[in-house]
Amino acid sequence: MGTVHQLLMDFGRNEALKADIDRNVVDAAAGYLTSEDTDIGFFYSGWAQAALPHKRLADDALWQVKNDRVTLVVQPGVRVVEDGPPVHVGVPYGSRARLILLYLQSEALRTSSRDIELGRSLHAWLRRLSIPIGGKSMKEVRDQADRISRCRMSFQIAQGGRAGLVNQLILDTAMFVDDGEKGSMFIETATLSQTFYDQLKKHPVPVEEAAVRQIANNSMALDVYCWLAYRLHVLTAPTPISWRALYAQFGQGFSRIDNFRRKFREVLSLALAVYPDAQVDEDERGLLLNPSKPPVAGRTTRLAVAPGRLLPKS
Repeated sequence: MGTVHQLLMDFGRNEALKADIDRNVVDAAAGYLTSEDTDIGFFYSGWAQAALPHKRLADDALWQVKNDRVTLVVQPGVRVVEDGPPVHVGVPYGSRARLILLYLQSEALRTSSRDIELGRSLHAWLRRLSIPIGGKSMKEVRDQADRISRCRMSFQIAQGGRAGLVNQLILDTAMFVDDGEKGSMFIETATLSQTFYDQLKKHPVPVEEAAVRQIANNSMALDVYCWLAYRLHVLTAPTPISWRALYAQFGQGFSRIDNFRRKFREVLSLALAVYPDAQVDEDERGLLLNPSKPPVAGRTTRLAVAPGRLLPKS
């Protein structure tokens, strides 16, 4: 358990805030430790190795992430309009896209079905994550759901001198309904593509919704948390990861590696705040990943706030 978690357990949130630890990290760790949410989500392991953009791209732009093992290419889809040619809708991006994808994948495995209800079920799930349903937030969710429904992606994974290529849509079908705003539609039901569903069933990674909730508005922290959930529990020995390798995987959008390193340290602290069993060290060369318990199996006690500190529930 990291320093922030031990401070919270021993002395409570107020004392932890006096330490030289970012307030967001303290709040995320405290929120995680005191949560009674036991639900588990799932995502396809490919997303832990190459993820979506954090910021909006031009609507007709491709997205590519390439590292030593995985290349992800996402092509934007198009929407038919009444008075003109089809228009590109852009690739999915940001935290809302990641949360919608997590919901789709988790529901597919929970129900053992490619057919998923979004509508009210998605709204209820987002509320559990403290995502406002309405106004600007709902507009963002609607936009990202539309982008996800129309994009096409390919994962090329290299291993042992061989490479495999998977070209796929995320969704085969989607049913759109008018959500009350002029010219605006929302996906009510969706069907995962058979290829994506098959890959998800073969390579699922479990995560805690209690952890996701605390970092739900930070797309890079979500990526780092999912990467650690995927990597750490299968390690058999300490494994170094260079800053250059981290930059290749997570540094899209940063022109300089030193700027990336500063940002990455911040989001790594947030990810570790909601994954207490993660054993990760940092130095000038990069990170040292150590064998760790998986996040889902690592949470053996439930915690409650007591005056001045956090105590295990009896």
